[in-house]
Amino acid sequence: MNAPIIAPSILAADFANLQEDVEMLNQSQADWIHIDIMDGLFVPNISFGLPVCEAINRHAHKPLDVHLMIEKPENYLKAFRDVGAANLTIHYEATNHLHRALQEIKALDCRAGVAINPHTNVQLLEDTIKDIDLVCIMSVNPGFGGQKFIDNTYKKVRQLKEIIAENNASTQIEIDGGVNINNAPKLLEAGADILVAGSFVFKSVDPQATIQELKSI
Repeated sequence: MNAPIIAPSILAADFANLQEDVEMLNQSQADWIHIDIMDGLFVPNISFGLPVCEAINRHAHKPLDVHLMIEKPENYLKAFRDVGAANLTIHYEATNHLHRALQEIKALDCRAGVAINPHTNVQLLEDTIKDIDLVCIMSVNPGFGGQKFIDNTYKKVRQLKEIIAENNASTQIEIDGGVNINNAPKLLEAGADILVAGSFVFKSVDPQATIQELKSI
């Protein structure tokens, strides 16, 4: 089993000291910095948008893993690429033209991701799986940090891993929501490649040590 890619979610950081937290991630074993963009429409919360993403990018030495929890994400792809996104993940449930949006993301030289909510069946991605660089399986209902992990996620990871193998795709599987040291080993065993952790990292006594603990699973 390869070491997982660790993508701490900046949503759980101290917004009054955001530069300090980004610099902490730079010095840690984190691979990516996960940024949740929320519009208050697709999800029942508002986080931050382009200016904050641009500010994070000014200080970040790690790739920005931008997760667009917004309606009509295709209208904002270039804008987020321009403020530093390396990965652009859009929700299956938020766009009527998934294949077109994936092509647009690739044309911007970003990695193309698709996120699916807890109620969404992974089989719906079968027709586009070879166009998807990463699938972000939401293991909580999107919108708020600190939620309890949904156990059905393990089954979804195994099902998605089968779809990837059957289609000879190179898609990676990312888990977002409620990830901690207890469920991370089971997620990796099921086939996950990327772990997003917010509260578990930033609310810990030593965030860098917590990231290292996840990385060393």
